[in-house]
Parts: sequence; structure tokens; C-alpha cells
Amino acid sequence: MIPEILHCKKDPAWLEKALAGLARDGFAVVEGVLDRDLLPWTKEAMYRVQGAVRAEVGIEKLERAGELGVLRLMMRFEEGFSRFLELPEVLAVVDATVSPAAVMHLQNGFILPSHPPGHTPQVFQNQFHMDFPRVLNGYLASVNCFFAVDAFTRGNGATLVVPGTHQKAERPGAEELLSRALPLECPEGSMIIFDSTLYHAAGANTSGKDRLSVNHQFTRSFFKQQLDYVRALGEKMVLAQKPRTQQLLGWYTRVPTSLGEYYQPEATRLYRKGQG
Repeated sequence: MIPEILHCKKDPAWLEKALAGLARDGFAVVEGVLDRDLLPWTKEAMYRVQGAVRAEVGIEKLERAGELGVLRLMMRFEEGFSRFLELPEVLAVVDATVSPAAVMHLQNGFILPSHPPGHTPQVFQNQFHMDFPRVLNGYLASVNCFFAVDAFTRGNGATLVVPGTHQKAERPGAEELLSRALPLECPEGSMIIFDSTLYHAAGANTSGKDRLSVNHQFTRSFFKQQLDYVRALGEKMVLAQKPRTQQLLGWYTRVPTSLGEYYQPEATRLYRKGQG
């Protein structure tokens, strides 16, 4: 199976087709979402974030976590990553799947390092897994918008997906996952949409250079975020964003921490109506 690559700038029906692929196969690929000025900035900014995270957390703790080039909380170090939450294609997918009241569960960058063939460390991200390991009787609670900052190829570890394995209460067998896995080869700037219950894994990067990508997971607003982005980024930074971005970051789904915060007028409550 070779996935159809939709082009959002050329096909006015891209969203309808992407949603059909999401329901049928668990994923869809949309080309041309990131424009030419955002791509080079993203590549440079990701390496700046990597250096800042290493300085703050420490190499030892990062290695102990067993991750391959994962960058968390990128907006804290490079506020420009908030632009991904303003992309009309992202908002269209979110609205059509997990509702306009959705929140961003996570935004993670990946600088996937290259290793000689057969020498890639075995970690969670290159084992087949769901990003949302809860199957709720077909209820779509979480969706991913995953960006190929570099072109995805077999050689540089293109994400592997197993079509049709989303919304399955029982995990498919290891042989089935391996035999049916499909590398999502696509041009740089593409957006991969997938049901967060789809089984997928990072491929092995043997290209001799890093492969960059940025993953977003959006959930219904009543699920907890991976990080408390409002507290982690700070009120000043969150309020500097567009209202829709504030909402995705969790500004309107906060939990009161005192009676004073609880007994607020409706207009100033931390958790607004319509966000459930």
C-alpha cells in the first residue's frame, strides 16, 4: 500500500479526503503545509532548543530517559514554535476531529540521529505503540498532526505506520505489525495526520545525518496534557498569543487552586463553558 499524498494548496477537497483516510486507514499525508520561510527557521530553532534542553536538564538525565533526540517544551526556548498552532490546516483538522474545544496534549520535536545499520538503540519511540493507549469504543479522543521538517525517506527513518490498526481494543501480534508496517515517505513540509490509537514507530535512520520532525497531539479538553503548558510557559507568554492558541495551550481549561479562583464571575473563570 502506497499512501496517497494530498496537496492542501492544490486540492480544495484535501480535508475531506484526509478525514476519509483517517477514518479508513488511521492516517493521511498532506503535502505543502509548512511554507518555505518556516522550514529553515524550524530547522535552526530545533538545534537551539536541543542545546538549551541539554544545558537545563543535563545529558545524564536525558540519556537515562531512553529517548532519541526528543525535544519537549520547545516554546519555552523558542516562542516561534507557537506558529504551528496558528496553521489553518492544523486548526481545520482539530476542529473536524477532536472539536474546536480541544487542547494540545503535547508538542515535541524530534532530531532523530543516524546510526550504522543494525546499531540503532531500541527505545520506546522505535517500538510499535499508540500515542493514546485508550480505545473508547470508536470514540476519537486524540489526533496527531506530525510535521516532516526534513523529507521522510526509508533511509532516514520515516515514521512507520500499520494501516487499519487504529481503534483496536487488542494489540496486533508482533509479526502482523512488522509485516504490514509502511514507511510514510513524503516531502519536507508535509503534515501527517493520524488517529492517536494507530500503531506506529520511528524508523531506523541510517542516512548519515539527522532527520527532523515536529509532533503535535491534540485531545478532547477533559484529558490532562503531558505538560502543564500554561504554568510551564508562564502567564505573560500565553497571554501574548492569539486567543485560539491560548485555548490550545490550556488557558481555558485550568483547574482552580483556591476558593477565590473557584468563585469567579463566569467571564473570568479558569474553566469556561464549552470547553468540556
